Formats: sequence, structure tokens, C-alpha cells
Amino acid sequence: MRPMRFAISIPQFYADGDFNPDAYRSYFARVEELGYDSAWAQEGVFGASPQLAPLEAMTYAAACTRRIRLGCVVFVSTLHSPVHLAKSLSTLDQMSRGRLDIGIGTGGKARPFAAFGISQDRYVARFTEGLALMKALWTEPRATFDGEFWQLRDAAMEPKPFQKPHPPVWFGANGEPALRRAVRLGDGFFGAGSTPTARFADQVRIVLDALAETGRSPGSFPIAKRVYIGVDDDAALARERVNAAMERVYGRRVPDIEAAAIAGTPADCVREVRAVADAGAELVLFTTVFEPAQQAERLAAEVIPRVHAAG
Repeated sequence: MRPMRFAISIPQFYADGDFNPDAYRSYFARVEELGYDSAWAQEGVFGASPQLAPLEAMTYAAACTRRIRLGCVVFVSTLHSPVHLAKSLSTLDQMSRGRLDIGIGTGGKARPFAAFGISQDRYVARFTEGLALMKALWTEPRATFDGEFWQLRDAAMEPKPFQKPHPPVWFGANGEPALRRAVRLGDGFFGAGSTPTARFADQVRIVLDALAETGRSPGSFPIAKRVYIGVDDDAALARERVNAAMERVYGRRVPDIEAAAIAGTPADCVREVRAVADAGAELVLFTTVFEPAQQAERLAAEVIPRVHAAG
């Protein structure tokens, strides 16, 4: 079994004019010192909560760091041009010297497809075809592609990604068909922060069954989970602040999402994070929802070592 790894969120929530470049650089210098494995953004184009775009945030983070891996979980790739997305991700992988991880998901049928000039119809087919096109552009000297949605003839895209054949592709998935698709087409599974730990454990079992059925080694397919988290010596205050943040992110109170988020004292957080690890997560992404720099410090000092010890 691989050792547990811990990741931290890339701060993205800034009101108009609040972004502080010096603080951003300091944050990433410190999370590298603290030993986090990777840092991850998330995508949210619409919403009243002010959120910076993931690709630009990741690129800024790459310029502020030297070791830590960088990713987005997830790009709703059905809403992107796969050609443009492939080019941007290949560029970032080159600029970061191969420190990129790519998370993708369909986004589900409730996404505002019309705002992006596309139809909801056959969005899963669009998703799988888009991934196939990106992989072709990343790996073939000249790609010829005759798909339902996209066609190319003898098209070269250079430079290829720094990582060969391409950066790891993590799938965000929920239901069984999507989880099996992740095993069939992806390099890893990333559980959502909105998914309760018990439901995540069920998802892991589906993934492991699918790996066994295909003869694929579980060691070749890492499993991760995002957890929204807030640690404070006052457990009630931590829960209040986390719930308020979830309401801002999702635009409404959602009891299941609040229940999936972890909030409380360091001991509370250790217990809940250990449960996530026991459910099958090899990589836990701490997505802090207030005071990101201070939370990164407390998680590294008061939670991660105790989770390791408990394991």
C-alpha cells in the first residue's frame, strides 16, 4: 500500500480588488515547506461567490513554486473546446516542468450547456470523445480525428506535454457508470468534497471491482478525495464557518454537503480524515474554506501527523 499523501487547495476566492500577489507567493512558498504533495484548484464559472478561474490560478501557482504538483479537480471538460484545453494544459505542463495533474468530469446534465453554445444532448459522448481528442493531440505527431463532434486532419500540436505520454488524468465521478468509465479511460479517481465518507467508500468498492474485472492493478490507479475542512479549537465556531462557506460556494444550504465537510477541533478533524483514509483515499485534498494560510499551518502541524500515527 502506498503511503498516505496530503494535498492543499489553491486559494481562488477573492472579491474584486482583494487579490494580494505577495500573500499568494508567500502561501505557496510555505505550503511547499510544509511538505504538501500537491495543490489543487476547482472550476466554477458562474456563481455569486467570487472565484478565480482554475487554469490561471494554477499557472500563477506554478510560477510561485518549484516542487509541488498542481492540478484542477475538476475541469468540466464538456464545456471546453478539447483543442484549446489540450493546448493550455500542455503549455502549463511544460512551464511547470512536468508538475501537472489533470482532473476532468462531465459535470452532469444540469450544467448550463446553452451558455457555452453546446447542447445537453449526448454530453457523455462529447466528454469521452473530447478526452480521446486531447490524448491524440498530446501523443501523436500529427493527429487525424474523425469524431461525431470534432474532426481534424493531419494536425500537429507542439510542444507536447512535458510528462510522457501525458499528465495523469484523474476522473471526478459519482454514479457507477461514471466510476467504471474512470477505470476504463482514466489514470485515477477523485471523490468530490460534496460526497459523504460512507458514499465515497461505496464508490471505492465499485472502482476496485472494476479494476479487478479489467485485470488492472489497483496500484496503478490511485484514489483520492477532496474534503472541505475547517479546524478550530472551538468546534462549534469551526462548523458555523464551514457551513457558511459551503452556502457561499453552492449558493444555498445543502445539508448533505455540510455533513460531508469536516469541521471541529484538531482531534475531530483527525478522526474524520482517518475515516476518509480508511474508506480508500490514498491522497486527501484539504480544501480550506477560511483563512487558507493559517489553516494550512494547523493541518500540517496538528492533523496530518496524527492521521499518519493513527494509521
